[in-house]
Amino acid sequence: MNNALNYTVIDFETSGLDPAKDRVIEIAAIRCVGGEIASEFSTLVTFDGKLSPKITELTGITDKMTAGGMDEDTAFRILNRMIGDNVLIAHNALFDLGFLHHSLMRIAGRSFRNSFIDTLTMSRMRHHYPHTLKDMCDKYGIPLIGGHRALNDVIACWELFREMDREQSAASDLNKLGYIKKYGPPKWSPDNAVLFPIELQYAPRLG
Repeated sequence: MNNALNYTVIDFETSGLDPAKDRVIEIAAIRCVGGEIASEFSTLVTFDGKLSPKITELTGITDKMTAGGMDEDTAFRILNRMIGDNVLIAHNALFDLGFLHHSLMRIAGRSFRNSFIDTLTMSRMRHHYPHTLKDMCDKYGIPLIGGHRALNDVIACWELFREMDREQSAASDLNKLGYIKKYGPPKWSPDNAVLFPIELQYAPRLG
């Protein structure tokens, strides 16, 4: 791990999958300095709408919970301070960075310029399928309790990054975004992203 770099690990729970129209309903971030967690931020975010039963089932977040959340503007201002000029880390970074981009554009009229590392791309390049955060944590013996709640996910993502970086330096993974070849490149990606197609690797079947 490059201890000269500071990192901010982020994770969002959202009202849907489309960052252009859906909203962030929970934010979590941890700021990591010198390889250690220095601070953390986690909050539910108010949502002007009704969550689908599928989202509530997946996340455990209800309309009543978001009603007591922090307002979006304040939540993203705090997050922006957590991010600073740090390298961003996320599992399936394209999802989280897409929501970060669209949220900042809507709230502040500008996006982010940070470098980033996608632990999903790292996982796809180094390991056989499947590559979900839970599956990858299981492979490395990292506890992930209550997945699909943002703070649990960012702590697990940080530990996953550290383990994979110990095995092989993540320096060459900076700003890399792999996409599944058969689906084609994403409609949006950060300006500094290095996009490349990935063929999923499957473990050989036994018997």
